[in-house]
Amino acid sequence: MNAFKPKHQRLVLVSLALIAIIAAGLLAAWALRTQADYFYLPNEMVEEPPEVGRAVRLGGMVAKGSVQTMADGVTVAFMVTDQTEVRMPVRYSGILPDLFVEGSGVVAEGSLGADGVFVADNLLAKHDENYVPRELQEMDQHRAAKMAEETTVGLE
Repeated sequence: MNAFKPKHQRLVLVSLALIAIIAAGLLAAWALRTQADYFYLPNEMVEEPPEVGRAVRLGGMVAKGSVQTMADGVTVAFMVTDQTEVRMPVRYSGILPDLFVEGSGVVAEGSLGADGVFVADNLLAKHDENYVPRELQEMDQHRAAKMAEETTVGLE
């Protein structure tokens, strides 16, 4: 003989499902909290630095004259700055993005080291609004406009 009436069985099942959904939501929120990347500007990182080793993003401009390739040929050290005079040292090992140059925008993903240097795991280089692809630099304005028109036909 069944201990619960069908009405009570449904109530227990709904309650268990609700508890499982809440538990899954709390678990997901906790996982996202520990994996969230916060975005810092150099002055913010100097004023209120994140905990050492915490995954964050540092954004700004690559300071002119600051890019140095280390002796291993793979590691690059440079300074990231913003509109203030604050500079944040960054170290990155890997292949640099094509658009990475002094004076360009950059977003570095990584963490702050114990020595105060931001250790980047990934670099995202940004270009300004005046960017022209290498292929179009040699074209005159009329030919470039015609090529742009031809590539957009049919996309509308």
